[in-house]
Amino acid sequence: MSDTPQKLVIRNIGLLLTGKIEAPIADGDCVIALDGKISEIGYEKDLDTEGADTLIDAHGVTLAPGLIDSHVHPVVGDYTPRQQQLHWIDSTLHGGVTTMISAGEVHMPGRPKDIIGLKAMAIAAQRWYENFRPSGVKVHAGAPVIEHGMEEQDFKDLADAGVKYLGEVGLGTVKDGKTARQMVDWARKYGIQSTIHTGGPSIPGSGLIDADMVLETGTDVVGHINGGHSALPDDQIICLCEGCTKGLEIVHNGNERAALLTLNTARELDKLDQIILGTDGPAGSGVQPLGILRMVAMLSSLGHVDAATAFCFANGNTARQRELDVGLLEPGYSADFVLMDQAQHAPGKDLLESVSLGNLPGIGMTVIDGKVTSQRSRNTPPAGRIPEIVTG
Repeated sequence: MSDTPQKLVIRNIGLLLTGKIEAPIADGDCVIALDGKISEIGYEKDLDTEGADTLIDAHGVTLAPGLIDSHVHPVVGDYTPRQQQLHWIDSTLHGGVTTMISAGEVHMPGRPKDIIGLKAMAIAAQRWYENFRPSGVKVHAGAPVIEHGMEEQDFKDLADAGVKYLGEVGLGTVKDGKTARQMVDWARKYGIQSTIHTGGPSIPGSGLIDADMVLETGTDVVGHINGGHSALPDDQIICLCEGCTKGLEIVHNGNERAALLTLNTARELDKLDQIILGTDGPAGSGVQPLGILRMVAMLSSLGHVDAATAFCFANGNTARQRELDVGLLEPGYSADFVLMDQAQHAPGKDLLESVSLGNLPGIGMTVIDGKVTSQRSRNTPPAGRIPEIVTG
């Protein structure tokens, strides 16, 4: 077996989006990755592009870090019993999403609610998505829903087993802020991030989580601040934007008006770096393979945010809030990319202007860990230009 690192070269890139909200566009036309990690970014004339195991000619399209869905409800493999649908994760890859984060495997039929059972299922879910990545997509799963009776040792056990996230606080039997706060603090002590259900009930068994409980619980992410589906009153959303210092998650399966209120309030508070995006699918409204792209286009066009910044909500912001090694165009980060172009016949002078007018881009390729995982999307409108695998 060769010790020579596997080299990916993507040349002739028209536009580099970084995922960094402070500098969303980078200079350059070429990206190089070694063994699945970004090694160099710049102009081809200044880089060593020789000896590529995989060479991609981007043909002038835009390259961005792969998109991240911060809020999904997977169950097992690439199947969701919620909608009786196969290959929903693969379809989402065709929407540019290369990483997904579970907010709880709540749709598992017969989901155990006893402490031993919920820990066992969380660990199993974490393991099976670690061992099996549908179509290459990175699914961070194994997110237990907290229940009464859990103790500090349970969170240590989960963390020791590799669990990194809690399911939505409020979907289990713990409904009061004081108890939830204690459990969130135990989770944080052992490096487990937490998300809280925000707004009205989404499914039977869930309940209203208002701003007071969200603030008292103090989770790392305010899950679907725009409701999943029913949003809180405006004054409570504004209160959460003012009082929360971490992730303000806007989802596709929420209230669009509340999403724009969140965006506008965060902008006024200079907190756009806290905006992250999810779909909250699979859910009663279905599976949305293009949900993250649709949120980018909606927030850019109706929220009057430049498109390059809106894309940061869908990758770099989430990467930073979630402490991931993906989502940023930066040496050392995973070589997870989406290559896209303005859709054929869509208005606008280029991709960014077209998105700012509310149009979806056409996706021509995704790359995960330096390997091509999909080519021309079967779900987006056709791109004007398509990248080409020259060698590899």
